[in-house]
Amino acid sequence: MKMNKLTAMILVAMILGVATGYAWRMLAGSDAAIQAFADQLSILTDIFLRLIKMIIAPLVFSTLVVGIARMGDSATVGRIGAKSMAWFLTASLVSLLLGLVMVNLLKPGLGLSLPLPEVTASSGIEKGALTLKDFIGHLIPKSVFDALAKNEILAIVVFSLFFGTAASAVGDKARVLIDVIDAVAHIMLKVTGYVMNFAPFAVFAALAGMVAKEGLSILSTYGSFMAQFYLSLGLLWLALLGMGSLFLKGRVIELLRAIREPALLAFSTASSEAAYPKTLDRLKRFGCSDRIASFVLPMGYSFNLDGSMIYCTFATIFIAQAYGIHLSLSQEVTMMLILMVTSKGMAGVPRASLVVIAATLAQFNIPEAGLLLLLGVDHFLDMGRSATNVLGNAIAASVVAKSENQLSDALPSLDEDDDIDPDPQPDTVPSVAGQQA
Repeated sequence: MKMNKLTAMILVAMILGVATGYAWRMLAGSDAAIQAFADQLSILTDIFLRLIKMIIAPLVFSTLVVGIARMGDSATVGRIGAKSMAWFLTASLVSLLLGLVMVNLLKPGLGLSLPLPEVTASSGIEKGALTLKDFIGHLIPKSVFDALAKNEILAIVVFSLFFGTAASAVGDKARVLIDVIDAVAHIMLKVTGYVMNFAPFAVFAALAGMVAKEGLSILSTYGSFMAQFYLSLGLLWLALLGMGSLFLKGRVIELLRAIREPALLAFSTASSEAAYPKTLDRLKRFGCSDRIASFVLPMGYSFNLDGSMIYCTFATIFIAQAYGIHLSLSQEVTMMLILMVTSKGMAGVPRASLVVIAATLAQFNIPEAGLLLLLGVDHFLDMGRSATNVLGNAIAASVVAKSENQLSDALPSLDEDDDIDPDPQPDTVPSVAGQQA
């Protein structure tokens, strides 16, 4: 397959990062020198992630408002929203169930050769961070400016839904404002192109620092557990692609090819958020309507984190197995249903998967200290989870677009790095003024 320049540079950066980190770990004279090396490199990764955070809020707001305003009426918005949530819940259930089945079949926690932490040991994870009140706080902003400042994607989505729907209802009077916001969307996509040029440096720094601190020996220590988890992720990819093929047919392979760059970016930086702008771009190149992609993708980042879902059930049962705690079938099903609800509050919570797992462990009297078994390799696991989240959301947006007859053929420039129009296909739905755009 043809590989574009940025993808090639990210792959090279990954290889160089691992090699540099390993060499420094072997040559450094002390742990302090290793830590200082990792801390200095982390500056590059922090710069890139901050640049991503800088553009996400205006990008989500502008593209989503324009997309909703040009859908024409609230009934269309409601229909697309209902389809999106139906897909999210189905994919979440598949992910949680697959994690539960695989961890019971593979039993990675049995016969663990690692010393178990004391039951009373603290993991340092704030398990009380997920409450209904906290979720509502992420869902409904006290101030849109506060939500924009804090990059609360779910809150920005809620405000954008109200704003875009109201703009559509106002009609001609809102046309000038929507045109301005549309121009903002074009500008933000241009800025995204600039920011992505820094991605290889961030990838290099992230992997070099991680390997320098942890070393490659940790992969042999946790090799069996990691291999089993990545096998489960591989099966989840097949399941999601199979679900997508029911609607996209053979184009699901084309979609996989289209998102390889954002998936690789998410994998190498262990951040789904870092891949958001590029995923949005690739979905449009794939032929997904700008309105659908801009609507479904930000919602998916709050409700459809498939990689994180499978990790929640897999890791929770793994810890129970490590401590020799047997859970009945009814308890495991109850756990899965609890995770189905609590995991929807992940948005905006640091180390969200671990927070959800910590909260779940407490409800089933499983020692929270078991999380200490995962902390050493959590970054390696997060890489796979992040890439899976990108795949799941890309499939969701494409399926919803297909169901709305808003999925056109891919652009010829799919493998190129040139800039594109945020809405490359002709509009087929009413504009703000109720006319064909």
